[in-house]
Amino acid sequence: MTTFPTEADDLAGFVLGTSLDAKTRARLEEAVPEEFFTVPGGLTAPQRHALTYERLRRAGLAAPPAGELLEDPPALCALLERAAIADPPLFHLMLLHYTLALGPILRFGAGQDGTRGVRDSLESMTSFGALLMTEAGRSNSHLSPRTVARHDPDTGGFVLSTPDAQAAKFPTNTAHPDVPKTAAVYATLVHGGHEQGVFVFAVPLRGPDGAVPPGVRIVPAPETSGLQIDYAAVLLDEVRVPFEAWLRDGARIDAGGEFHDPAGTAAARLTRSMGIAPPVWRAVVSASAAVTRASAGMLLAHSAGRSTLGRLAPRRPLTDYRNQQEAVLGALASGYALTAVAAHVTAPRPAAAAAGDGAAGGPATAWAPWSAVDRDLALLKAAATAQAQETVSACRVHSGAPGFAAVERLNAYRGLTHAYQNAGGDNELILYDTARAMADLDRYVPPEPEAGPPDDGDLESPRVWLFLARDTERRMRDRLAGRVEEALRAGDDPFTAWNGNLVLAARTATACADRVVLEILASALDTGPRALGPVLRLHALNRLEHRASDLLNEGVAPPGILDEVWAARRRTCDELAPRAAELAAGFGLPAPLTAPTAFLT
Repeated sequence: MTTFPTEADDLAGFVLGTSLDAKTRARLEEAVPEEFFTVPGGLTAPQRHALTYERLRRAGLAAPPAGELLEDPPALCALLERAAIADPPLFHLMLLHYTLALGPILRFGAGQDGTRGVRDSLESMTSFGALLMTEAGRSNSHLSPRTVARHDPDTGGFVLSTPDAQAAKFPTNTAHPDVPKTAAVYATLVHGGHEQGVFVFAVPLRGPDGAVPPGVRIVPAPETSGLQIDYAAVLLDEVRVPFEAWLRDGARIDAGGEFHDPAGTAAARLTRSMGIAPPVWRAVVSASAAVTRASAGMLLAHSAGRSTLGRLAPRRPLTDYRNQQEAVLGALASGYALTAVAAHVTAPRPAAAAAGDGAAGGPATAWAPWSAVDRDLALLKAAATAQAQETVSACRVHSGAPGFAAVERLNAYRGLTHAYQNAGGDNELILYDTARAMADLDRYVPPEPEAGPPDDGDLESPRVWLFLARDTERRMRDRLAGRVEEALRAGDDPFTAWNGNLVLAARTATACADRVVLEILASALDTGPRALGPVLRLHALNRLEHRASDLLNEGVAPPGILDEVWAARRRTCDELAPRAAELAAGFGLPAPLTAPTAFLT
């Protein structure tokens, strides 16, 4: 008997994508099995951390080799997605291990003698990766770490030091006393009396028995219930490391003691050293999509078939109420929208588009180094984590008491998405640097003015979404640039000129992010299954509602736009409501996720 694919099959194919074969997917599922989706009760904090590291070890040994994963973004992101929905702390440690500890060794230490041992220890999971980048006492510390590395000509190695407690590296995942750790340490290389730029050093922090080497001091942080990791501050007091620990990326110190760096300048070296960020952002966007899908599935499982005793209509199904129906369907739509964004960021990029991934030189940096590395990818990370945080929080609230009391999962997802507002590059700083690039036309071309709106302003038309988003972005960008330029002409210094316009700057960059996301969704509508149409339309309408104040403020939309959005949303929800279960089935969620009150059975 011939069988034909259903809309659910088409949607499942969209979620899975085409870049991974069935064998690879099965191997990734084996690396994060269903037993990882639950945590035994009664664990102390150290026991919980030990369990996470044991799961990381098992996952790393079962998954494809680390080198292969780092060369295959869809595979690495698929592994990290599954870890995120199973056990958010596992995702965080796995991300650190692969992209921020092993990643610099493979990228900056390629072809370099002496890195094989530290690489082997991480790839074999006999040591776990940690990142020592951010410093406790100063904001934006990435731009100029006070942790210093100096070459010792007598030994040929380097000496690493944090001058005081304010320069301590924090947060780091180094507190557990029995877990071996190897850190990627970001330090300012001082040589010949000058700062030569920020480099990465591969430094063993804890041996097989957890012991720390001379000069390393690890101060555990208080336990947290957000994203449960063994947080600690690390101070380095004249810590000696061999020459091979310097992941020099082509830089060298010659026999005469002269320093040479093909990057050219300390500023360019900073951008190069921060070039490890794109794999992080791809993974964070993918994980944001995954936890959004999981949260939406959980909310539907909570809502479907549930009746309410409200006096307006006793015994009425909960999802007959517009607020709950729109929350459920909106969460499902967000899951599909972020899935489209994740597919976009993990797809192969043309050489010209990827050139900013840590290339020498690059655009100027004002608040953080991230936009200088890859402005659009950093911006999508900020947009995806903000959307995931909003959706997961809504799912938790609309799940009532069970959302926070019956299972920890939604709280854990919320902790993960909340943490990544700052982790992986602070979202606000990304927005500010994006806005600076927009105002200065720094590798940025504003949308062209268009006559419109097209299609008689029909909000169900993707052409109308794009018109509204582009026109709003262009007007806000022009106004921001004009304000800053006017302040500078009046004699303000750059800080004052920008500091008075940070609200407009953040909203302008967010408008840019909205436009980029809507363009991705429009492309997905062209190439994806027909069933995506009303789903992505619902997400677009929700974004227009979210941005209505800017549409009105810029004169892009007339008064009454919200009434039109609400009406279009009601029509779209009426179309989607009978298909809610089908939409959730397309996510292919593991069974443990959709049983929020399983403890009662």
